[in-house]
Amino acid sequence: MRDQGLDAHVLQLDVTSNESVTSAIAELRRQTDHLDALVNNAGVADSFTHQPFDEPIDVVKAVYEVNTFGPIRMTQAALPLLKASGAGRVVMLSSELGSLQALLDPENQFYAINALGYNSSKTALNAVTVSFAKAAAPFGIKVNAADPDYTKTDMNGHSGYRTVEQAAEAPVRLATLGPDGPTAGYFFDDQTLPW
Repeated sequence: MRDQGLDAHVLQLDVTSNESVTSAIAELRRQTDHLDALVNNAGVADSFTHQPFDEPIDVVKAVYEVNTFGPIRMTQAALPLLKASGAGRVVMLSSELGSLQALLDPENQFYAINALGYNSSKTALNAVTVSFAKAAAPFGIKVNAADPDYTKTDMNGHSGYRTVEQAAEAPVRLATLGPDGPTAGYFFDDQTLPW
């Protein structure tokens, strides 16, 4: 983003901790009076090999805490700064594994992946995206979800087929949308995904 002349800063925090998020937002307020873009990128996965009946509930809760409640916590905490921007943008890093239509389609490449915590947490995040988009629209804030696809990250032992740079294209585009850009959308690159 700095290559595009944008002023970007990194704040390390724990999205599962109210205290950590509050502290990070307080630090951000010391640095600026507004926030143009919030990209909710934190994510974890449960087992992709357990059957849903065998996945311990504590593991599912831990996945939801990061993948679903983390973005809620962050977006709520950042809302005053996003409002102050006048054109704030929020991007939720979702997954095609959160698309109910994709999960029910035997022809979809991810059909066989039945990870209870991960898939359902991303489906819930998609609903959160729509809810926030509707509530934020009167403030000029746009909220969208992006699917980075199977990206080379620590979460999958760098076995993904997409680079981080490729995966970042859609979130960066959504974080820098103009006033006529979409809201309440779910995107893979420049394609709209089914919820």
